[in-house]
Amino acid sequence: MTGAGLMLAGLVIDLAVGWPRGLYALVGHPVTWIGRLISRLDDWLNIEGTTDRDRRIAGLAAALLVIAVTAIIGLVLQSLLPSGWKGLLIGGCLAWPLIAARSLRDHVVAVSRPLRGGDLAGARNAVAMIVGRDPDRLDEAGIARATIESLSENASDGVVAPLFWGAVFGLPGIAAYKAINTLDSMIGHRTPRHEAFGWASARIDDLANLIPARLTGLLIAAVSPAPRAALDCMWREARFHRSPNAGWPEAAMAAALGVRLSGPRLYHDRVANEPWINGAARDPGADDITRALEICRNALALTAILLLLLWLI
Repeated sequence: MTGAGLMLAGLVIDLAVGWPRGLYALVGHPVTWIGRLISRLDDWLNIEGTTDRDRRIAGLAAALLVIAVTAIIGLVLQSLLPSGWKGLLIGGCLAWPLIAARSLRDHVVAVSRPLRGGDLAGARNAVAMIVGRDPDRLDEAGIARATIESLSENASDGVVAPLFWGAVFGLPGIAAYKAINTLDSMIGHRTPRHEAFGWASARIDDLANLIPARLTGLLIAAVSPAPRAALDCMWREARFHRSPNAGWPEAAMAAALGVRLSGPRLYHDRVANEPWINGAARDPGADDITRALEICRNALALTAILLLLLWLI
């Protein structure tokens, strides 16, 4: 049984049902379980008043502990799987909550529907669920830009990256990646409390996403109406993005849609003057969110085909 087969099964289950609210109310979600462990370690080890060096060491220890615990749990569960189709289905169910394809699609649709209907307030409320920008000051183009950027980046972080590491290492791989991603989202920020303590988590996340982000860009380019333009834009402009990884899928998507992304954005307490990606193009609109969803859907279908081939091989 290969990791690719387990990931393919998990992806199919996720696309079919997502993570139902009733199930979340009953047992929570593995990411929330990981989050509780991270919060405990943050409380215990991230001690105010200690030196930045000590806090970096403590943060590295916390990150390695969380990653090790989740990987070991994944390894134990994988070792207990029966052989054959039964093991494949059980393993797919275990991988399922660690893949966020359905959730990502639902969050993006929640923005696009009111925006296409002219309900700017509804679109602002929905986009606030997926980005950290000040939604009250976003116009239609700003909402569309933020949504497409989030879709592109999270297509890598939430879908391709966990599938990639799961295909390579099985359940331990996808579990460890999800721990890395959760560590970065919780403590990998440049805030007074977490700049030192979360430094290791942020760097590990950058490393874990190095290959998946570029693979996501290639997948988007492969299903793009303009594959050559998407590849060229990635090669030229991805390195200018504030993130070492997010620029690859965003640049591919910008060229695929013929719009500009990134650029200056307003957060609640500051203005981030980021360079444009595909800056000579037009601003995106509501219809471009729908087109971006279609491109991601096709890229996901291509990903499923690749997983199937790897499994059969």
